[in-house]
Order: sequence, then C-alpha cells, then structure tokens
Amino acid sequence: MTSPRKKAAAKGRVQYAALPYRRSGDSRTQVMLVTSRESGRWVIPKGWPQKRKTPSATAACEALEEAGVVGKVGRASIGSYSYKKRLKSGAVVACEVRVFPLKVKRQQKSWPERGEREIQWFSRAKAARVVRESALRDIIRNLPKCK
Repeated sequence: MTSPRKKAAAKGRVQYAALPYRRSGDSRTQVMLVTSRESGRWVIPKGWPQKRKTPSATAACEALEEAGVVGKVGRASIGSYSYKKRLKSGAVVACEVRVFPLKVKRQQKSWPERGEREIQWFSRAKAARVVRESALRDIIRNLPKCK
C-alpha cells in the first residue's frame, strides 16, 4: 500500500509564480526574468505555497523577494508548466508551477535576493526563447498586451 506521503511525492508539488511585465516606451510588452540560484538559467520568480496567503499573493511575494518588483497581480492563473526541482536533500521532485501575471509598478532599490540573482527585461519573443520549459514559453508568448 502506498503511503499518503509517497503518493503526494509521486503526484508532485505545486508552486506559484509571478510573470512580471511592463509596457516599454514603444508600447511593447516586456517581461522580466530572473536567474535561478543553482543553475543560472532564466526563470520567473516562484515559490512554495505560504500559509494564510492566496496563490496570487504568494506569487507577488516571490516577485518582491527574488526581483524586487511591486505591482498589481492578477487573481487568476494564466497557465501552468512543469519542471524538475532539486531539493536541498538532493531529491528531485516534479513541480507544477501556476503562473500569475504581475503588472510592475516599480522596483525597489534593495530586496532579499538582490545579490543572488540577475534580473533582466526582455521582449516577449526573446523571453520565450531563453526559458527552458516549453509550456512557459507559450505562457510568455500568449501574455495579453498590457493596458
């Protein structure tokens, strides 16, 4: 018989992510990506569920912690993607990441992970090319133009 803990691990885990975006001077939508701490690849700010916070509020907190951005987060997910997460223990688990749009209003001068990650604004097309997960590419490409 499979234990509840093993069953949960087999199904994977859920994380919540923000897709920070803004409108540039030429009225084109730009997307902010951050580097992961372990591999340095381009990703979006994401993290584990937080007690007493909605999924969208959790995503907004991750954007502040990882990229220093503040703005208006959408309450509805605009899609999800999966990836393999290596835990501190060395174990690898499948994660489903639910993505929430975050219209950036400002960036703080300092934030918790400032020295640990690079951040960069990309066009939607370029951002879609540099992320590894194909479902995340689709989410970025399909991000509605901001108002």
